[in-house]
Amino acid sequence: MTTKRLSTFEVLERKFGRLSFGSFLHSWRISEEISQTAFAKKLGISVQNLNDLEKGRRIPSPARAAKIAKKLGLDEMVVIQLAIRDSLYKDGLKYDVQLFSAS
Repeated sequence: MTTKRLSTFEVLERKFGRLSFGSFLHSWRISEEISQTAFAKKLGISVQNLNDLEKGRRIPSPARAAKIAKKLGLDEMVVIQLAIRDSLYKDGLKYDVQLFSAS
């Protein structure tokens, strides 16, 4: 018997399937009951850019993902991890990514 503690990703993905940065962002916006226009304004991006992020047509850089996390008051590492993993998947590399603080 293993006592390995599941990560947040593992728990959510077992229940809902693979998470992506876009699906996460879309779900966050919907759960907050915010329009794309208001959410884009909150994030400091255009509505078209938000739409592209939510649909997975664009994947943010780790730095941009960190800025979005800060604006939403979320853990940067989790959001950066999603962005990096999406970038790898886009290139056909089916790897899981787990970040650790350097400090």
